[in-house]
Amino acid sequence: MINYAEIFSEKLHELKGSGTYRYFLNVNKSAQHFPTFYFEDPQGEKRKAINFCSNDYLAMSVHEEVISKLSFVANRAGTGSGGTRNISGTTIYHRELENALAKLHQQEAALVFGSAYLANLTALSVMGKLLTNAIFISDEYNHASIIEGIKASGAAKKIFKHNDLEDLENVLKSIPLNQPKIIVFESIYSMSGTVSPILEIVLLAKKYQALTYIDEVHAVGIYGQNGGGLTEQLQVQNGIDIINGTLAKGFGVLGGYIAGDQLIIDAIRSMGSGFIFTTSLPPAICAAAKKSIELLKADQHIRPLYQEKVRELRRLLELNKISYYSNDTHITPIPIGEEKRCKKISDLLLYEHGIYIQPIVYPTVKKGEACLRLTITAKHDTQHFQTLVDALRATIITNSESIVIIK
Repeated sequence: MINYAEIFSEKLHELKGSGTYRYFLNVNKSAQHFPTFYFEDPQGEKRKAINFCSNDYLAMSVHEEVISKLSFVANRAGTGSGGTRNISGTTIYHRELENALAKLHQQEAALVFGSAYLANLTALSVMGKLLTNAIFISDEYNHASIIEGIKASGAAKKIFKHNDLEDLENVLKSIPLNQPKIIVFESIYSMSGTVSPILEIVLLAKKYQALTYIDEVHAVGIYGQNGGGLTEQLQVQNGIDIINGTLAKGFGVLGGYIAGDQLIIDAIRSMGSGFIFTTSLPPAICAAAKKSIELLKADQHIRPLYQEKVRELRRLLELNKISYYSNDTHITPIPIGEEKRCKKISDLLLYEHGIYIQPIVYPTVKKGEACLRLTITAKHDTQHFQTLVDALRATIITNSESIVIIK
């Protein structure tokens, strides 16, 4: 007789033993006190901590006008859409949001999904099936949603070394010019904070007749004059065939989307099971997301001020000789290495110092490359940073043989 419970128990035991088991903290988020939140420790005692691992970068989830818009539309339209997009689940709020996203990215059309993961999974799987004999050319560090989308397409795939233009061109050269090909990459890689050479990739795509698909989830809202991401900042939006983005990070709400040529978007809309067979986002969520996009387009100061906060944090880290991976983005990874040590440091930060930074472990990163990924928000201030640095000095430095800034 098969003992299924024992099989699952053994697998979980292996995860716990390797330090890669994922523990969730029940965060009692407060819009009034963000980024400070409340939680209960294992003894049931109420505690508070400062969140340094939120993707709500510009704190738009706690913006009064975004909250007000969500509440207003929920009162008028209800809490749910009541159906899939093709069965009563397309409301005026969905169309208005998609129009706003298309305009933001200077594209002909946009399509909203329940998440950016689902958008990647659906869009890539459809593209691979529609283009006969297509081949995906994917950066080796691409997100799990991209990997799963390519796999679901059934199309062939070639991997190029991370951000390596020479290797990318060698891959392109190895494929017949008349064979459909799609270069898939991210603008900002969320674990390392590395930035892709977007313009150069676009030029290679034109040279070798390839489509381009870029994941901008960690850039939209934060970069570009209007928050359109790095493609807007570099003025190459029209050179990209499909842009994937999220409404859940820089815009602080929920959902994902793709934007691109009308024909491509319509094909994915018409044939993507991940779009057709799932209930659409609630109208209030769409309205709140559109309001957030409008606010961030209008506020030309929030992005420079946010980046100055990132620089302030890093100056404090350097002053206190705390190592981090230097990059040109807002993501600040602190290397730890061994998974169990990373979890121990994370626990010490939380329970002894009131600092919340979830450990990033395998399979999100390679084994032995666990890290603490700092992501600050527009609501963090100098006192928050000083509290963080003091806590890091008390935990990481006392447990490390050498401290260097990794350029």
